[in-house]
Amino acid sequence: MKISETDILLIPGHGKTLPGHWLLRWQDKMATARVVKQNELHQPTKKEWLETLVKDVEACKRPVVLVAHSLGCILVAHAAHALKGKIQGAYLVAPSDWDREGLVKEFDGGDFKPIPAHPLPFTAHVVASRNDPYCDYERAQGFAKAWGTTFQDAGEAGHINLESGHGPWPEGLMSFAHFMKKLG
Repeated sequence: MKISETDILLIPGHGKTLPGHWLLRWQDKMATARVVKQNELHQPTKKEWLETLVKDVEACKRPVVLVAHSLGCILVAHAAHALKGKIQGAYLVAPSDWDREGLVKEFDGGDFKPIPAHPLPFTAHVVASRNDPYCDYERAQGFAKAWGTTFQDAGEAGHINLESGHGPWPEGLMSFAHFMKKLG
C-alpha cells in the first residue's frame, strides 16, 4: 500500500510531543499524515482519547493507517474493536507499560489500565527497545504476542523519543515503509 493512498493518523503518547520528535517530523514528510490532537495530554482519560481517535478515523476519506507512540499504542489496543473494519494497519512504537506501578510520577495510567490482551482486528507491528524505561522488553514482546502483531527489536533505543536521541529516526521510517508494503 502506498503512503500517498492512505490517511495516516499519528497518535502521540502521554505528555507534550516536543518539536523535532520523529512523529512530528513524519507529519512534515508525509502529505497524508496528521497528528491526532488530544485535549488533555498530562491527565488523559481513555474515554476522551478514544472518542477523539474514533472521530478522526471517521473523518478520513482513504484507507487509514495508525502510527502510535507510547500511551498512543495502548489507546490503539483499547480502541481496536471500535475501529474494526476502518483500519488497514497500525504501526506501534515503544508501547508503555501503564500496568507497572509508578511508571510516571504525575499520572498513574488512569483508566488505560489494565492494558488489553486481545488480538487486534487489523494488521499491526510493534517496535520495542531493549532499554525502554517505560516498558521492559519482555513486556513489549508480550503485548505483540497478545495483540497478534509482528515484532521488531529496535536494540538499545530508549523510549524512541527525543530524550533517547530519536528526532529524525530514519531506521523507523524505513521500517514503516516496509510495513506499508506488507499492507499491499
